[in-house]
Amino acid sequence: MAGLSDKVEEPWRENLNMHIICKDCKEVPPNIHEEFSSGDMVCGSCGLVLGDRIVDTRSEWRTFSNDDQNNDDPSRVGDGANPLLNGSQLQTTIAFGDGSAKSRELHRAQNKATHDKGTKTLLAAYKEIGALCDAWHIPKNVSDTAKHLFKMVNDAGAFRGKSQDVVIAGCIFIACRQCQVPRTFREIFALTKVSKKEIGRIFKSLEKFFAGQNQARADTLIQAGGIVNPNDSYNTTTSTRAQELCIRYCSQLGLNTKTTMVSQQLADKMSTVGALAGRSPLSAAAACIFFASHLMGYPKTAKEISAVAGVSDGTIRTSYKLLDAEKDKLIDPDWLKSDKADINNLPKV
Repeated sequence: MAGLSDKVEEPWRENLNMHIICKDCKEVPPNIHEEFSSGDMVCGSCGLVLGDRIVDTRSEWRTFSNDDQNNDDPSRVGDGANPLLNGSQLQTTIAFGDGSAKSRELHRAQNKATHDKGTKTLLAAYKEIGALCDAWHIPKNVSDTAKHLFKMVNDAGAFRGKSQDVVIAGCIFIACRQCQVPRTFREIFALTKVSKKEIGRIFKSLEKFFAGQNQARADTLIQAGGIVNPNDSYNTTTSTRAQELCIRYCSQLGLNTKTTMVSQQLADKMSTVGALAGRSPLSAAAACIFFASHLMGYPKTAKEISAVAGVSDGTIRTSYKLLDAEKDKLIDPDWLKSDKADINNLPKV
């Protein structure tokens, strides 16, 4: 009788497992090391690199307690916190799953247990700001700035009696100016359906509020012995200038870079000469584009420019007459060095 320690011989079967071996050493089992610092897979015997771009799948439990101001011990694990939301942001979200009754009940119960009205309000506002900015192809940095401004208002509990749509319109208007892509009251009205009068009121109130918040934060920092970072402070916006609008309007009209540059320089000279003193930036920018497009040989009609700038063609012609009267002071001789540029291209008044 065979002993209990005797092993039953297993039948032969093919090993279908895939092994990485060094093509030079051909050692079995292979002596392979993974260097996560450089992302390489290296043979330990001869040093041949067998693979690159190796992803480190280990947990990252490194801590930076010495760098933390609160002297706690944060572990660098998990997703980064969203600065636009409050709280620890470590809640678990239960999805609907397969849509069964049990999944819906779990989802509903979890929502009730972790319901935060403040966070829900912020998320709804952020969603609306993102949708409005995307609708008009406004850059993402403007959208992020508007969300940050709205959070400052929400955290301070200011403007309780104002409609959320009005505050959002004001934040988008200020964010556009802060990011050097200004929009007019008329454009914000067309985007948000908030009246220009309301936008003007909330704009002045928000400017005053943000300036006060910035001053209070700076005073607190100075009293604590710190230094105010000028890049981290709120800068009061200035009124929109005509040369800032020329870039966008020329791009929408399909004008070349030279004509755009001439219209900007013309708008800058116009303010120095005082040819269109008292005119709105919209009318001034439209008149400068009309003047520059004809001067440079790429004429655009007043009707085409009015469709982009949002001013009547009669206003453009009236403003153009004032520019034409001062054309000797406004036209730079370097502009006429272009191939199609000619002062005779200007329409007769």
